[in-house]
Amino acid sequence: MIGVAPYTKGEKYCMVSCANATHEAGLATPTSEAARLAVLRHYSILDTEAEQAFDDLTTIAAEICETPIALVSFVDQNRQWFKSNYGLDAKETGRDVSFCAHAILQPDEIFIVPDTLADERFKHNSLVTQAPYIRFYAGVPLLTPDRHALGTLCVIDRQPRTLTPRQQKALQALARQVVSQMELRLNLSNREQMITQLQTKEAELRQSETLLTEKTKLLETSLDQLKHTQMKLIQAEKMSSLGQLVAGVAHEMNNPIGFIYSNLTFAKDYIYQLLELIKLYQKHYPQPVAEIQAKAISIDLDFIQDDVAKVLLSMKLGAQRIHHIIQSLRTFARTEYAAIKTVNLHHSIDNTLMLLVHRLRANAHRREIKIGKDFDSALPNVECYPGQLNQVFISLFNNAIDALDIQSNTTQTSEDSASRFQPTLTIRTKYSAVDQHVVISVEDNGCGISSETVKAKMFDPFFTTKPIGQGTGMGLSMSYNVITEEHGGTLLCESVPGKRTLFTIDLPVKLTPSKMTRSASSGSHKVVSA
Repeated sequence: MIGVAPYTKGEKYCMVSCANATHEAGLATPTSEAARLAVLRHYSILDTEAEQAFDDLTTIAAEICETPIALVSFVDQNRQWFKSNYGLDAKETGRDVSFCAHAILQPDEIFIVPDTLADERFKHNSLVTQAPYIRFYAGVPLLTPDRHALGTLCVIDRQPRTLTPRQQKALQALARQVVSQMELRLNLSNREQMITQLQTKEAELRQSETLLTEKTKLLETSLDQLKHTQMKLIQAEKMSSLGQLVAGVAHEMNNPIGFIYSNLTFAKDYIYQLLELIKLYQKHYPQPVAEIQAKAISIDLDFIQDDVAKVLLSMKLGAQRIHHIIQSLRTFARTEYAAIKTVNLHHSIDNTLMLLVHRLRANAHRREIKIGKDFDSALPNVECYPGQLNQVFISLFNNAIDALDIQSNTTQTSEDSASRFQPTLTIRTKYSAVDQHVVISVEDNGCGISSETVKAKMFDPFFTTKPIGQGTGMGLSMSYNVITEEHGGTLLCESVPGKRTLFTIDLPVKLTPSKMTRSASSGSHKVVSA
C-alpha cells in the first residue's frame, strides 16, 4: 500500500512509479473497478486539503496499534493518494507498489502482512527494500454503504509484528468512522450545493414580487430540512457509539452477575446443611465443652441462624436487581431497535425508568422523586421504531427531572415549603379503540415553562434554556421529529409556570404505508413481532 515514508536525515523519498518493481504475481483489480472509481470521484475527496477529523483518526490508530505510521489511503486508477498521513510527508505513490491495492480485493477482512520479507508478494517491493523499509502492514478497507472499497485505514511498522484481536477490532471500528466522516463530508457538500442553488433561485425570484412569498417558504423549508438532516447525522453517530458502548458494558457485567446469582442457590443449600448439622450436634450434645459454648455466645449463634436466611434473600434480590438493570441496558442498546418492530410500550417505559433510577433518588437538594403510573391494561402493542421511542422517553424524563430539581432548589428558600414539596413524575397511557391510537402523557410538578417565547421555540433544533455545557438543544427537537415525521403522531406541551408541565404523545397503533415505504427505501424496514 503505502506511499512514501519520511526519510531520515539526508535521504530522498522513494517516489518512483516502480516500473522496475512490478508485482511478481501481477496485481488484480476489483471486479467492479469502473464503478468503484466512479464512487471514489463522487466523494470529491482526492487531492483535497488535510482535515483535522481524518488526522485525528490516524493519530488514534497509530497510538492504539503502537506503530510509527498510520494512513488514510484512497486507491485511484494509477496511484494511491493519502488523505491523512501520520508519520509520513508524502501525499501519494504508484498503485503498482501499493499494499492497499491488495487490501481492497478482500473488502470484508482486515489485510495483514506480519513480515513483508517473508511474503513472496512483497519481499522485492521497493517500499520494502528501500525507504521507508516496510516490514509490517495492516489495512482495513474503507467500505462504502454500497460496498465499494475505496481505500484503507492502515498502520505500518519498520519491524515484523502483528496486532492483538483488540487492536484489530479497534482498527476496524476506526475505519468505519473514516467512512462515516466521508459520508458526513459528502452530505455537508451536498448541503452547500443546495444552499448555492437556493441562493441562485432567490436572486431569480427577486425579479418577481408575486413569487416572493413562495421563495421565502421554499428557503425556510429547505433550511429546516438541512437542520434536521445535520441533526439526524449527529444523533445517529452519537447513538451508534453509545449503543456499542452500553451493549459492551452490559455484556461484561452479565457474566459475573450470572455467576454470582447461579452460585447463590448452592451457597444457600450449603449453609442450610451446615445449620442442620449444628442443630444435630446441639440435639445429641446439648452440653458442649466450655470453649464451644464461649464461641457460640461470642458470635451470637442463635442470631446467625435466624438472620442467615434474610442475608441470603437480600443477596438474591440485589443480584436480581442488577440483572434487571443489565437487561434494560441491553434492550436500550440493541441495534435492531433501529428497525420497525411491534413492541409493548409499558416495557419500554419501565426499562427507561430503570436506567434513570440514580437520578430519581433523594439528594442533598430534594426528596426522592415519586413515580406515578396510570397504565391502561388494554394498551395494545404498537408498531414503531423502538430505539427512537426510547430516546424520546429518556429525553422527556430527563427534562422532567431537571424541572423537579429546579423547583426543589426554589422551595429551599422556605424550610416549611421545602419539607412540603414532593417531587412527582406521573406517566399515563390510554388506548382509543375508535381511532386506533395510543396516548402517553408525561407530567411533572416542577418549575414549568415560564415564557411564551420558550413554548413557541421549544421544538426548534438547538434551542435550549439550559446553561452552556448542560444541554445541546436537540432533545425536544429530535423527539418532535421522531413522533411527528417518523411515526405520524403528535407531541404537545402544556405548562403552568411554577406548578407543572405536561407532554402528551399521540401515536397510531400501526405505521402508515407512507412511513413504512420511506423506511424500506432507506434500507431500515423490518417488521417483527414483539
